[in-house]
Amino acid sequence: MNPSTQLSAESSAATAALPPLLAEAERAAASIWGVHGRRSAGSGETFWQYRHAQPGDSLGSIDWRRSGRSDDLFVRETEWETAQSVFLWPDESASMQFSSKGVQTTKGRRAAVIALATAILLERGDERFALMRADAGRIMQGRTGVNRLSNYLSLPVDTRAETGTPPEVSFTMGSRALFLSDYFGDLDALSKALSAAVARRVRGILLQVVDPVEEAFPYSGRVLFESIGGGLRYDADRAESLRDAYRDKLAERRAALKDMVRQAGWTFAIHRTDTPPTPALMMIHQTLQAKRVSG
Repeated sequence: MNPSTQLSAESSAATAALPPLLAEAERAAASIWGVHGRRSAGSGETFWQYRHAQPGDSLGSIDWRRSGRSDDLFVRETEWETAQSVFLWPDESASMQFSSKGVQTTKGRRAAVIALATAILLERGDERFALMRADAGRIMQGRTGVNRLSNYLSLPVDTRAETGTPPEVSFTMGSRALFLSDYFGDLDALSKALSAAVARRVRGILLQVVDPVEEAFPYSGRVLFESIGGGLRYDADRAESLRDAYRDKLAERRAALKDMVRQAGWTFAIHRTDTPPTPALMMIHQTLQAKRVSG
C-alpha cells in the first residue's frame, strides 16, 4: 500500500466513530496533515529562540547576556501570543442551506466542514480559535476546543435570516479571521464588519462558498425562483433571458467584494461546493500562517 492510500485508509478508520461533521472535517484536515501550523516569532512572553541581530533591530531588543557569550549580537524572540487566535464565521443563514441537484452538500455544510478542519489544523499547531456566534462563548483551544466547536456547528440554528453577515464580536488585537459565506446579503453590513475587524488590526480571509448553478445559471423555460427562507419569490416565463443579467450582477458583486477585501488588506477566494474542500483548506492554512507573521 502506498503512503497516500495508507493515510486515506487510516483517516477513514480513525474517523468512522466520530460525529459526521467532525469526521468529514478530520478527513479534510488529514489531506494536508504534513503542513500543520508552526510556531512563529512575535510579541509575547514565552521564549521561542535566539537569532542573530539584524539591521533595524533596536538596542532594547538585544539580549546582552546571551550576546556576551560570543562575538555576535543576539535577539531573544518570543512566540506570537497576541495573534494566536483565529475567529471563524461560517455563515448559517437560510441562503447557505441551498444545494442544487447532483451536488451532495449544502453551502452551509461545506462552510462548517472547512471551518472545523481549519480549527483542527490550528489545534495541531497549538493555536487558538473562536466561533463568531453569541452562544459559543470564549476562545477555544486543544482537542477539547475542537470537540466543542464541532458540537456548536452540529446544532440546528433556530432562527435564520435569508442571508448572513458576520456578527459583532470583540476581536483580540492583531488576531486573524476566516469568514465563509455566499455573501449574497447586505454588502454595507459586511463592510461595517470588516471595518470593525481592521480597527483591531485583524487580518483574514473572505471565502465565498457557492453552488455551481449559482455561477452557471443553467435555467430555461418557466421557472419559479424561491429563496430557502421563503421570503423571496420570482416566477420567470423565460429564465434563459435572465442569464446574462444575472451573471453581470454576480460579477459586479464579486468586484465589490474584492475591492472591499483589498482595502482591508484581507484575502478573497471562491470555493464551489462541487469541488473537494482540500484546495480551499490548503489556501486558508497557508494564508493564515502568512498573515500571522505579517499581521
